[in-house]
Amino acid sequence: MYSLITGGAGFIGSHLAESLLKDGKDVIVIDDLSTGNINNLKHIINHKNFEFIKGNIVDLPELDYLISKADVVYHLAAAVGVDLVVKEPVRTITTNVHGTERILEGAVKSSTRVLLTSTSEVYGKSEKCKFSEDDDLLIGPSSHSRWSYACSKLLDEFYCMAYYRSVKLPVIIARLFNTVGPRQTGRYGMVVPRFVEKALKGEKLSVFGTGKQTRCFCHVYDTVKGLKALGQSNISGEVFNIGSEWNISINGLAEMIINRLSSMSEIERISYDEAYEPGFEDMMHRFPDTSKINERLGWKPQNTLEQIVDDVANFCRDIKE
Repeated sequence: MYSLITGGAGFIGSHLAESLLKDGKDVIVIDDLSTGNINNLKHIINHKNFEFIKGNIVDLPELDYLISKADVVYHLAAAVGVDLVVKEPVRTITTNVHGTERILEGAVKSSTRVLLTSTSEVYGKSEKCKFSEDDDLLIGPSSHSRWSYACSKLLDEFYCMAYYRSVKLPVIIARLFNTVGPRQTGRYGMVVPRFVEKALKGEKLSVFGTGKQTRCFCHVYDTVKGLKALGQSNISGEVFNIGSEWNISINGLAEMIINRLSSMSEIERISYDEAYEPGFEDMMHRFPDTSKINERLGWKPQNTLEQIVDDVANFCRDIKE
């Protein structure tokens, strides 16, 4: 038996694969490398207990067989990043919904455990200070492609819960809040690596909107610990938030990164319409209530935002050498 990771050549997936191997697990990764990068797996690609399969889970012929031999499927394959979601909404919906559909169809044949990585985006435009797993969700209109990602991931969650209720398929859902760390790219709009890359070059940091919107950022090392705890637990049919306990405005984040890296960069503000599309909507605040996963599994984040920035900066420096 082994752990199967879809999207395992991506930022989070590669760290998860590496961590599971260190735990003595056998690991198989499936990734079509559309947004993932094989270089993310260079540390483990030749490990005796690791196998990489290039392919898209939507049409991979051997997917059902691979699922049947796994003890748990960590389903991370998805379209990611606000920039990609806005520019390629069809790809977003197809990848997220049909990919999850195939995973669940395969898993139900062998009753294989599935962990779905969902997103804090599903909380939508809620104005609550803290989001808990049982809160109502407030998604924006379908005329704004911004919300296609949230809706597709929410449909994934409904799929999982439907399989759990109808046939007791052992599924569990992790809603991730802004996971950040080494190997993440700013290519698809991820704000921390985008700011760090610019700051290291002394270029302007572009803050979209007012900059007063707040976010929390969780180190990938902490996220991986949470995913493993959920995947290896006996809990099924439930949703858990995974995120940091510290939040910061985007203005504050830009200033902090400039100061932390002793950069000469300046901050510029760009409207959402200019950055993305006319009528773009954003969540002003996104802060998780993580008491549920803490009480049930003892998980809580350990790494500070300063540590995250340092690790991202060191990674950026290393890849340029």
